[in-house]
Amino acid sequence: MGKSSQKEPVPPHPRREPRFSGALTLGRMEEIFRDCADFATRTVEIGGQGTPVTLCFLTGMVKIERVSEYLLRPIAQDEALEEPDRRAVYRRMAEGALYNLIAEERTNLDTAVNDLVAGWCLLFFPGEPGCLSFFAATEDKRSIGPPESETVLKGARDGFVESLRTNTSLVRRHLKAPELKIKEQIVGRQSLTMVDVLYLDGIANPDTVREVEERLASIDIDAALASGNLEEYLVDRTLTPFPLVLYTERPDRFCGGLAEGRVGLLADGLPLGYLMPGTVGSFLRAGQDKSNNWVLATMLTFLRFLCVMGSLLLPALYIAMVTFHQEMLPTRLALSIIAAKRDVPFQTVIEVLILLVAFEILQEAGLRLPQSIGQTVSIIGGLVVGQAAVEAKIVSPAVLIAVAVAGIAGYTMPSQEMAAALRLWRFLLALLASAAGLFGVAGGLAALVYHLAGIESYGVPYLAPFAGGLGLARAGRAVVRLPLSWVKLRDRFLKTPNRRKQR
Repeated sequence: MGKSSQKEPVPPHPRREPRFSGALTLGRMEEIFRDCADFATRTVEIGGQGTPVTLCFLTGMVKIERVSEYLLRPIAQDEALEEPDRRAVYRRMAEGALYNLIAEERTNLDTAVNDLVAGWCLLFFPGEPGCLSFFAATEDKRSIGPPESETVLKGARDGFVESLRTNTSLVRRHLKAPELKIKEQIVGRQSLTMVDVLYLDGIANPDTVREVEERLASIDIDAALASGNLEEYLVDRTLTPFPLVLYTERPDRFCGGLAEGRVGLLADGLPLGYLMPGTVGSFLRAGQDKSNNWVLATMLTFLRFLCVMGSLLLPALYIAMVTFHQEMLPTRLALSIIAAKRDVPFQTVIEVLILLVAFEILQEAGLRLPQSIGQTVSIIGGLVVGQAAVEAKIVSPAVLIAVAVAGIAGYTMPSQEMAAALRLWRFLLALLASAAGLFGVAGGLAALVYHLAGIESYGVPYLAPFAGGLGLARAGRAVVRLPLSWVKLRDRFLKTPNRRKQR
């Protein structure tokens, strides 16, 4: 047994303060849910002996068949409940006379109200200072299917859905270890969203687990309905366009992150799983890398890094070479570019910025339109706009090719949030290249590295494994995917108590 560390107490959060006061009675519940069309009550006589009990619930939040068979039927027909002592009947109901799997005795009004909203049924017994609460929530949810935003070629084809308990069951099916711990918190004063923190005990860094829990406890918002409501409170800094929390729709990739020593997070209503800490290396790794042959995976990873650099630098390099450093271009290519630009009225930087902005507009339009026509509009819009711009002598063909190649190269990144951040930096590099040529590009790259080097995610350098004193060999492993049988240790920068993987 290891020594237990003394944790600092988390201060009470305002959302945990009771919102309703008074005695827990049926009349008080009817007063709270006044003008709620889905609030319903049902009065039943116990065993036909004339003692009435009242069941209240929210229509649509409970499974009617379960309530009828497991609660109402035994209350009305079970002979074991036909006793003259009402207190004894109440205790029998609380201790198992009814068939429902989960039953709790409530005496606090605020807790009972939260139960009712969450899909529980409340049974009020005459003369008792409280009620019995039975879990009977409906299980209506979207069926489990393949993830939509992450293509699966070789691997499991199940994806997270909006139901929290379904998602935790998917994780349990992939990771059957009893060391998998799931801690739950409630986020949002009005939404009361359940958020689970998942980690492998003995593998995940306890400091990271504690920090995630404390940051969740400090969230004070009305509703946690969107992913940004959680992400912006979980990261170390928000003054950066780069993502600091890795998310995935694939339970197998989520479980792989837990096995590496990361801390996971699942939220009710979001079909995503979050992994902390997030580093540059994790955002550039695809889920298929471990499914492919190590030689093929290494080549694809190397190609992905080249595409990242091309997407970031190609427009800026074109501006710098055409405007300031024409001697870097082959003679025939330079003459071809000069001939194409002869009738173009704009400077090179203006041409590039026009096409970059047009590219962003087409991409945003494709995302916002219905899926059936979004891709068609993006493809046709890109062809029509590009061809029309060239024929109208607004831009030159070489600029169109450079921007198109840079845009397509950006789609090779596994994380589109990282790709979007690099697209923003691409605009800055283009402006610097128009002002100072290659010196401006070099200065922009230095500023980018300086910015990334100053970011940490839960105590881990954002540039890990390329920074943090991990050595050249470990940095090389971020690009070269070694055979899995050769990799016996977990990443050192995650600070896992148990670094050795099981053979």
